[in-house]
Amino acid sequence: MSEFSKLGLIPTLMQGLDASGYTKLTPIQAQSLPPILEGKDLIAQAPTGSGKTVAFGLGLLQRLDPGLTKVQGLVLCPTRELADQVGKQLRRLASGIPNLKLSILCGGIALRPQLASLVHDPHVVVGTPGRIQELIRKGALHLDGVRTLVLDEADRMLDMGFAEAITEIAGKTPKTRQSLLFSATFPEEIRAICQSTLRDPIEVTVDGASEQPVIEQLFFQVDLAGKPMLLANLLAERRPESCVIFCNTRRDTDEVAAMLASMGFAALALHGDKDQRDRDEVLVRFANRSCSVLVGTDVAARGLDISELACVVNYELPPDPNDYLHRIGRTGRAGRSGLALSLVTPRELPRALALETSQGAPLMWSKSGATSTRAPSPLPAKMVTLRIDGGRSDKLRPGDILGALTGDAGLTADAIGKIDVYATRSYVAIDRRHAARALDRLTAGKIKGRSFRVRRI
Repeated sequence: MSEFSKLGLIPTLMQGLDASGYTKLTPIQAQSLPPILEGKDLIAQAPTGSGKTVAFGLGLLQRLDPGLTKVQGLVLCPTRELADQVGKQLRRLASGIPNLKLSILCGGIALRPQLASLVHDPHVVVGTPGRIQELIRKGALHLDGVRTLVLDEADRMLDMGFAEAITEIAGKTPKTRQSLLFSATFPEEIRAICQSTLRDPIEVTVDGASEQPVIEQLFFQVDLAGKPMLLANLLAERRPESCVIFCNTRRDTDEVAAMLASMGFAALALHGDKDQRDRDEVLVRFANRSCSVLVGTDVAARGLDISELACVVNYELPPDPNDYLHRIGRTGRAGRSGLALSLVTPRELPRALALETSQGAPLMWSKSGATSTRAPSPLPAKMVTLRIDGGRSDKLRPGDILGALTGDAGLTADAIGKIDVYATRSYVAIDRRHAARALDRLTAGKIKGRSFRVRRI
């Protein structure tokens, strides 16, 4: 089967497909849609860009009753960005269905508007596990009417520490629901989730889905007093463009970030003691490359997803081998190789041995970087972030900021990086060499005909 018209879809979905320009099925759609439309549970190994959103979206929308005001479809995604993409695609597919309400519910966004939007149940919810779990616990989101549960990019959600949240959320939905799981890889933890969440699932795989990331894992034995210098030397030696350092305590997080910053590294700490705005700014700066080293705890980094993370460092090994896998799973994505470095004191050797046992292979121990006592030569971040005290509430868009920088400020487009616009603030990454000029021109000039306060952060 190669055409959507032969699947027996309801006419309103065919309208959505026509409006989106879809006619031919991709391999994952051809394999998965027949069992999905029959109401069977499904496990699909499918890489990004394979057309899986259309596959589970059609199955989910086909089972909806628009006249029933209940949450009938729930899609869990690892990140806000992916949830936004999935939500937009589902809205396009559902464009022919009258009065359908779809809500995108993710963390990193104010909770109050989401609570207000749930006074009347939507038909479909797309969101991240942490925020969905929070809304359920507050009694604002009710899942007793869910007919279809979708776990999209399940391996990434597990890498980000969402296993318990997924299990709790699935437990709030009816046992009679249909469950669809999509994942690019199929580690043991995925199998465990499948056993607890799916019923006699059909399994499908498309080419390119089962390729495992190549992550170089190196371990370094060091005395506790020597950890800071070893860490700095390894970063200076390896010079990763982006790096997340995991600590087991908030105190270590602050101390390690401060130590690296004092040596000239572009390092910031991320932990639960920071307020939401400060946390958002740290994540913005890390994502736009104006901070190259992020130091955080497992809890603080939950939900963090950087598609091209070059390196992960375990400043201290976690007690649980599964937590180690979650940490290093942040690197080596989308076909790229990754690097994981672990600093191990004699006291931590039992954890290293437990990790070796769980992996079933010897650990790779290295002495690289361990003998140098010279002050390291850090690599400064390529970009600098400017904060503009204006955002969506001021009708600002990324194009307005880009236009001001390439117009009055006279910058070329390649000197401007990622632009993030929030409700009341905006952030733009500028090549370090042009940051002072950009700040001066934006401060003296106007954006969209208005003056805004601009500062470097």
